[in-house]
Amino acid sequence: MNITWLLNLKVGKMGCDGGTIPRRDELVRTQKKPEQKDKAAELAFRWNCCTISQHPLQKPIVACGLGRLYTKMSILESLLDKKNFPDVASHIKSLKDVKDLNLTPNPAYKEGSVEKGDGVSDRGSSPFICPVIGLEMNGRFGFVFLWSCGCVFSERALKEVKTSTCH
Repeated sequence: MNITWLLNLKVGKMGCDGGTIPRRDELVRTQKKPEQKDKAAELAFRWNCCTISQHPLQKPIVACGLGRLYTKMSILESLLDKKNFPDVASHIKSLKDVKDLNLTPNPAYKEGSVEKGDGVSDRGSSPFICPVIGLEMNGRFGFVFLWSCGCVFSERALKEVKTSTCH
């Protein structure tokens, strides 16, 4: 009996000898859940980057009927070079399919970004706001634009004003 105990010590096969009670997570192996996208980061990307070029939006900024934001230069380059036209913007056939946006700049916005440790940049505030109630255009709140003039408002402001004409 002493010999088997010594052999187990040398080989390292001790445990589960009746004195330990295994937990469920030690006995049952579960599949790892797939990694989830960060929805807040995805929304911030949609509101701050061009849909075609994936670069930060630069003035003049245009929008299509689906509500996607583009840098006008990216649209022009894509329309001129039909071979490299992305599928995301395949519904845009000419400049008549997009509208120039009249965006209100945010006075609290500072150019540049603060780098966090994992390579994520945090701007702190959005470059544009709603001209009626001052809500930041950062992806957390819904925004609409009027096709007639290109003015951009938050959905909250449009509900409060209850009109679809430009102010």
